[in-house]
Amino acid sequence: MMGKCFSCGEYNTLQEEIVTKPKAAMMNLNDIDGVVTPVNSVEGIELRRLKAPGIELNRVLGGGIVPGSVILLGGEPGIGKSTLLLQSALRINKRVMYVSGEESLNQIKMRADRIGITNEECLLLNETSVENIIQKLKENKPSLVIIDSIQTMFSKYLDSTPGTISQIRESSSLLIHYAKQNEVPIILVGHITKDGQLAGPKLLEHMVDTVLQFEGETQNSYRILRTLKNRFGSSLELGIYEMTNEGMREVDNPSEILINQRSENLSGVSVVASLEGNRSLLIETQALVSAAVYGNPQRNTNGYDIKRLNMLLAVLEKRCGYKLSQQDVFVNIAGGLKINDPATDLGIAASIVSSFENLALPPKMVFAGEIGLSGEIRGVNRIDQRLKEAEKLGFKGFVMSDQLDISQKDFKIKIYKVGNVRDFFSLVFG
Repeated sequence: MMGKCFSCGEYNTLQEEIVTKPKAAMMNLNDIDGVVTPVNSVEGIELRRLKAPGIELNRVLGGGIVPGSVILLGGEPGIGKSTLLLQSALRINKRVMYVSGEESLNQIKMRADRIGITNEECLLLNETSVENIIQKLKENKPSLVIIDSIQTMFSKYLDSTPGTISQIRESSSLLIHYAKQNEVPIILVGHITKDGQLAGPKLLEHMVDTVLQFEGETQNSYRILRTLKNRFGSSLELGIYEMTNEGMREVDNPSEILINQRSENLSGVSVVASLEGNRSLLIETQALVSAAVYGNPQRNTNGYDIKRLNMLLAVLEKRCGYKLSQQDVFVNIAGGLKINDPATDLGIAASIVSSFENLALPPKMVFAGEIGLSGEIRGVNRIDQRLKEAEKLGFKGFVMSDQLDISQKDFKIKIYKVGNVRDFFSLVFG
């Protein structure tokens, strides 16, 4: 007896079926058919790019959006990723489909009304099933697709929940396949972890063509769009935006904004010529040095590498005799920026000594130079670009390494060359 069937009510009608998963077919090397082609005989093609609205987004993408490319945009929650993409979708002169898995259509409409732009060619879709999304894309045939966000998407052929590694990998694969097959660019919004890394498998960053990082402090209005990977252009570019009530505003001349609040009569303040990507920026650096009254001295930075600060403090104490081991040292980069350019060493060191001695630095002076462990000042690349930026903004003096072969006759700004930190402080403090 096998029991009674709950459907037909009969006995001995139940049958056992064993479901087995088919084995994956082993790849046979004899079945691979390819053509070996010399690189010189391959015909080069010129990329037809879809121009994004504005200058900054086109800059970081290398001149525009390449058809069939897949772009991954990551950033902190609330940094403005959705605002930037919706703003671009409304301004572009093409049919765009904005797919949201996080917000309702009413929420997206409210943001569009706040931005103040209308576009009949901007289509909205509230969906999380990748198969349904691809079906809608085939029906509407948009020129650009925005997926917000890839962590909310899922494939019905997997049992795991949305946001898991398997779902992100499968959903991304289906969307990338559609993009390549139909030459439709897709922008994927990606969440990040508490460590600042893109959430999901690392394979996702390898699968896409371009990886962009949207950076900034939520308390500060300025945002940086940085290129981490780009198969169709430079990976050193960045764009700068300002968050306003009407959306993201492009910052045409960020140097003027980053130094316009500088007070020339206070100690601990200097201006450095930093190179962010291929763009030269003049950035204000601030330092505060005070006696440590709570035991161990504090070393705090905002926008600057703490390890590099410790190295500079050791050089200043060993090579110049400044007793900073029992001093609290705080360093801040104005504007909420994060800089990694070694050329800022000279300006940071000048700010620290200026605050320690309580002496203001000479007005209208810019610094650019890397400090070595022996106290020498090394030259930095593209110094002429930094000089032109300082000259354009009306600065009178520029301090650099004496290793650089730069002629004074080519520039109106006064150039000061120094070889080590002792000569440098003798120059600025007399």
